[in-house]
Amino acid sequence: MTLGLLILAVAALVFAMVAKRLATSLLTAPMIFIALGFLFSKTGLLPHEGAETGLHLVAELALILLLFLDAAKTDLMALRRNHLWSARMLLIGLPLAMMLGTAAVWIFLPDWPIVALALIASLLAPTDAALGQAVITNPAVPRRPRRALTVESGLNDGFALPAVLLFASLTANVAEQDSTNWLLFGAKQLAFGPLIGIIVGLTGGFILLRARDRDLTSDTFEGIGAIALAGTAYLGATQIGGNGFIAAFVAGLCFGSVTKGRCKFVYEFTESEGQLLTWGAFFLIGLVLVPEALNHLSAPILAIVLVSLFVVRPVAIWISLIGTDASATTRLFFGWFGPRGLATALFALLIVEKIDHGFSETALAVAINAVWISALLHGLSAAPGAKWYAARIKKMGDCAETKPVKTPPGR
Repeated sequence: MTLGLLILAVAALVFAMVAKRLATSLLTAPMIFIALGFLFSKTGLLPHEGAETGLHLVAELALILLLFLDAAKTDLMALRRNHLWSARMLLIGLPLAMMLGTAAVWIFLPDWPIVALALIASLLAPTDAALGQAVITNPAVPRRPRRALTVESGLNDGFALPAVLLFASLTANVAEQDSTNWLLFGAKQLAFGPLIGIIVGLTGGFILLRARDRDLTSDTFEGIGAIALAGTAYLGATQIGGNGFIAAFVAGLCFGSVTKGRCKFVYEFTESEGQLLTWGAFFLIGLVLVPEALNHLSAPILAIVLVSLFVVRPVAIWISLIGTDASATTRLFFGWFGPRGLATALFALLIVEKIDHGFSETALAVAINAVWISALLHGLSAAPGAKWYAARIKKMGDCAETKPVKTPPGR
């Protein structure tokens, strides 16, 4: 395990030294770290058992923090007022992607129960902006589209998680004689998690503001408090039978709505220290999960992944933006740049031990193959795609895409 940490530390150091140059190239951090992990899996230098333990630890920690901090960047009232495109993609596009995805998966797995089909569709619905950094950080792309993609990708994993947990519980019922316990378990997860999240998020937000007003804390200590708050929500929910990940996400939403951008840490962490967690997770995914996923990459699984990327997401996003001022070019652009990343992989890890092996093996194979295929395709197309989009928008002249978008203070 020590050797693995050493390799990851050296790789992160090397990448950090050339990150600015790579930001405009065809190589992205997820592509590099997944590939690096996969290459080391072939050497036998890193013991699989230790790496698997590390993956679960890093994955859970990354998911807790990123769910909380991504949500904390969002003022729900401001989302409704100033981010119509993001709100449409989240509230209409995401559920529609799950429904269309369920129908698409059924074509290739016709013998599966509908709840298991919906589970796979839910795993493939969240997106990850980290796989398209060349898009959301490219100043040539107007700020409003970049902001819309950032807000959507930051929130849709938290919005998708309840569906993943619900369909995982229902899929488990298919193989269980007594479904009462599973239904009760699912109900507690989906009820107590948000409850704890609301209490912790609102209370933490009010305490932070009072401490700032009385000059009792500083930016550095606020960051420590934010991390502790995410952990409090997660651990508090698990203690009473709720889902800790949902609690962390809801706590972030409530915290962000109270503080309204006054905690700078939530903006800075995911762009600095949080990157190391993300890189580590991708490295371990390549090391532990990708080799096994490739062994299970059948024609139906490949077809499900490609249809999800090229058909389901683009159609769902196009429909969700009907009636808005988004141009056809922007709808196509948003539809394609919905890469599958950490959330898809980590959600699959969460449910794989909770459902029947016959379903879990395929679900995990679909999710992990979707992640590396998306990392490759979206990584290679991010820079040229952003350049093409920026040129098209510039040619359109004065259009909705160039209108300013309001952002919360501190951002």
